[in-house]
Amino acid sequence: MSEESQHRVGSPLGEQAARERAGQVSVLGNPDTLRVLSALASGIKAPEIAVVLNADLSVVEQAIHSLALVDLIRSDDDVWVPTVDAWVRFGRLLSSESIEPTTPEAPVTALPHAVATVVDDLSYRFSSTFSRETVAGYVAQSYLLLSQRTRVREHLLTMTARYAADRLDALATSQGLVLRDTPEVLFVCVQNAGRSQMAGALLRHLSGGRVHVRTAGSSPAEGAHPRVAAALEEVGVELWGEFPKPLTDEVVRAADYVITMGCGDACPVFPGRRYMEWDLPDPLELDEEGLRGVRDDIRARVVQLLVELKVELQDASR
Repeated sequence: MSEESQHRVGSPLGEQAARERAGQVSVLGNPDTLRVLSALASGIKAPEIAVVLNADLSVVEQAIHSLALVDLIRSDDDVWVPTVDAWVRFGRLLSSESIEPTTPEAPVTALPHAVATVVDDLSYRFSSTFSRETVAGYVAQSYLLLSQRTRVREHLLTMTARYAADRLDALATSQGLVLRDTPEVLFVCVQNAGRSQMAGALLRHLSGGRVHVRTAGSSPAEGAHPRVAAALEEVGVELWGEFPKPLTDEVVRAADYVITMGCGDACPVFPGRRYMEWDLPDPLELDEEGLRGVRDDIRARVVQLLVELKVELQDASR
C-alpha cells in the first residue's frame, strides 16, 4: 500500500462542515476550555470541575457555554456530557496519557517458516507506517495468541495475517499515523463468540460501513459458534468469516467507543474513550428463543448507538 493511500481520509470537507469544525477547534484553542472538556470526559460533574481543576467558577461556566455552542457537550438529564463529536474528533486530546507502545517480543525464527511470508506481506503493506521489526513482532505475537486457542489449524496463517493486520491498523490509528473519518467502536465480551460478534456484525450491517468496528474477547473461544451465525442469517446479517480474537491494548486505544458485555474489569481503561456496559446474558447459554431475544436486544441497542453517533440507519426494513 502506498503512503498516499495509507494516509487518505476520504472526501474533502464541505464549506459548512469546515466552518463547524473550525469553530470547535477555535473553542478548544483555549486551554481552560480544553481542560473543562477533559474533566467532563473523565466523568467529573460540572459543579465539581472548578474545585477539581482549581479554576474560577466563572471560567468553568464560560467554558461550558462555549462547548455547548459548538456541539461538543450536551445536557443529558441535566448533566453535561461530551457529544460524539468530542469523542471521535478530539478524544485523544482529552487525556494526559503518553502513548509509547512497545514492540511485542516474540522471535519469528522460533515460528513456522510460513509465518515469515505473513511478515513480508504486512511489512510491505505497512511500509510507510511501521518498521519491519515492529510488524514482525506483532505477527509473531498474533500467531502465538491464536495458536493457543484455535482448533482449525489449517486456517491459522490466514487468521494470523488478518489479526496482525487489524492490530497494526489499530496501532497506527491510536498513534495518529492514519487518520479516520469514521467513528471507531470496539465490542468486548468474554469469548468473542456470541454477544460481541452479534453486535459487531449488526453495527457493520446497519451502519453500511460508516462505522469502523472491532471485536475481541477477554478469554476467547476456540472458534466462532454456528448458532450465532445462524441467528444473524435469519435477519439477513452475515458474520463474513469473523473469529474470536484476544483483547489487546492497541485496539482499545484506537477506539472512540468501547462497549463491554459481561467481561468485568478485563478491559483496560484509557482516558479519552467513551466506555459503555451492555448488560446482556450470554446467548450461547440460552435456548434458541433466548438467543434470538438477545440478538434483538443487541440490534435495538445498536440502533440507539447509531442515533448517538449521528449515523443514518442503512437497513431500516429488518
